[in-house]
Amino acid sequence: MSDEVQAPRGLYFEEFEVGAKMRTRGRTITEADLVQFAALTGDFNPMHTDAEYCKTSFMGQRVAHGMLTISYAVGQAYQLGILERTVLGFRGLEMKFSAPVFIGDTIHVDIEVTNTKAARRLGGGVVELSIRIIKQDGAVVQKGTLTLLMASKPEEETA
Repeated sequence: MSDEVQAPRGLYFEEFEVGAKMRTRGRTITEADLVQFAALTGDFNPMHTDAEYCKTSFMGQRVAHGMLTISYAVGQAYQLGILERTVLGFRGLEMKFSAPVFIGDTIHVDIEVTNTKAARRLGGGVVELSIRIIKQDGAVVQKGTLTLLMASKPEEETA
């Protein structure tokens, strides 16, 4: 038995199967999330940061930044472990916004592998993931496609 510690790794390009489905754990959106995201991005739109202003808005309360929700969804997907040390880069993201996310809402992400395409000259292949960000009440708040470049399995592992 070797004393070498094996680093955790995600799925290689060849291990993604079209039709495979995954679900992340939940994450509750807090006031601190909105405040910190506004500070990081400079997006201090009162719809996100001003509770008094929002009382008279069509939402009626502060709403999470759409990009915050997407960012959390990507993080939640990463926490599944499928991208650990095997993702080479993001190739694209297309999202539609359907419903607001408020402070106190809990989101999770349903993911389905919808397409794979080898890109050997880039060291792996392109994987398209259908993403649905869902609130605790079942409402789909955002949906779209995340396209990733994933590493190919090293030669010694394919033999």
